[in-house]
Amino acid sequence: MFSQFSAGQIRGFLILIWCVVFALQQEPIRLFVQYAGFTFLGILGAVFANATGAGGGVVFVPFFNQMGLSPSATVATSFAIQCFGMTAGAVTWWRFHLAQSGDNVQAIEQFDDSAAQYSDAQRTETLHIQQWQSLYPVLLLSIPASVAGLLIAQFNPSWFGALAQGDKLHIGFGVFSIMLAISMFLMVALAGRGSLITQLRRLDSILLPIICICGGVITAYLSIGVGELLAVYLIMRGFNVTFSIACAVILSAATVWSGVVHHVMISQAVYWPVVLFAGPGAVIGGILAKRLVLHFSPTHLKLFFASWILILGASGLIF
Repeated sequence: MFSQFSAGQIRGFLILIWCVVFALQQEPIRLFVQYAGFTFLGILGAVFANATGAGGGVVFVPFFNQMGLSPSATVATSFAIQCFGMTAGAVTWWRFHLAQSGDNVQAIEQFDDSAAQYSDAQRTETLHIQQWQSLYPVLLLSIPASVAGLLIAQFNPSWFGALAQGDKLHIGFGVFSIMLAISMFLMVALAGRGSLITQLRRLDSILLPIICICGGVITAYLSIGVGELLAVYLIMRGFNVTFSIACAVILSAATVWSGVVHHVMISQAVYWPVVLFAGPGAVIGGILAKRLVLHFSPTHLKLFFASWILILGASGLIF
């Protein structure tokens, strides 16, 4: 249905909706002065999340902790913001896949009619299709498992002991962030070694659901986890880095949308003034992230962010 509208028309419609929602708020000017700065936080978190496959909660959780938000409000608000950013990133990566695989006519129209250039376009398209052929199997194996793990954790917190205790959020976040940073350093070290794998093996069909169930549980309590685990696993297995990041982003988008319902309807802990401004910022960041990955060295991006996450994780344990 949305294919008949241009990207500019869709953006204009979303901006109009945001303006209407903002205008209906009590004291909108005061709201803007107090919370407009969170737009940049949303951009930063979404750029990181969609350029590396890690969740935006890596940025949001420590920031909200410093603001003094309760653990439940921190996680709930992070979920709500990521619904904006991860969705924008997922749609952006999906459109990139369609364009590169030839399903989008605009991808071919960008080339001249010369045989050499057309041949280059065909080679690029063939390479992309080969490297991304496991996209649907990966998502079919990972999304249901992740959602199941998340819902189990949300509705049965007594099963997970200390992990479900809100006052342990900073400890859990710190430990997971350090592990994530180490994993990203390993990703950089392993990326590019040997030939790329393009198809799932039988063992992958067993391990992926298990990993994503565990990731869904972690995401329920930290607002990050499943995307990071999937990206690390795929890259360590030898899949294309860009493909691995795209899978992680799409999986994270499906997971946070499944989890935010609990925070809106049951816990009601979402801090909406922050979401009102950080959400649109996250959309911008989600759109920009793909360009960063494609125009800058993924290795340099990962090294920078891994170092930053390591510092954030260590500070979460110390303070």
